[in-house]
Amino acid sequence: MNSNVKYIWTSGRLCDFKGCDRPDLQPIHINGWFWTAELKKLAPTNNRVQNDWSHTGGLNRPQPDNREPQQGGAPENCLAVLNNFYQDGVHWHDVACHHRKPFVCEESDSLLKYVRFTNPNLRV
Repeated sequence: MNSNVKYIWTSGRLCDFKGCDRPDLQPIHINGWFWTAELKKLAPTNNRVQNDWSHTGGLNRPQPDNREPQQGGAPENCLAVLNNFYQDGVHWHDVACHHRKPFVCEESDSLLKYVRFTNPNLRV
């Protein structure tokens, strides 16, 4: 990641909609993260070997920490890659989804098909 880029959005997301009460997603902050572009679950957040969550954040606790609601803000349901924001290197952080950040586009056949279907006048 370029040192001038402080953070980016990914397609990582916490399940927070209808159907997220499934037993295999509980507890939700451990087992409920997934890649929206691929509709694949991430490894449990307490499995530090198979993911890249940061060991720290705004509360000096391992990510995801859902910090903002504890300080009167919105739930941290989106996954961003932060570039040494907390002097922790380049790692994943849970962040409230309303923040503006650059993003990474993920190309997949199913996403391209959806875009073509919903935007027939767009050349993709």
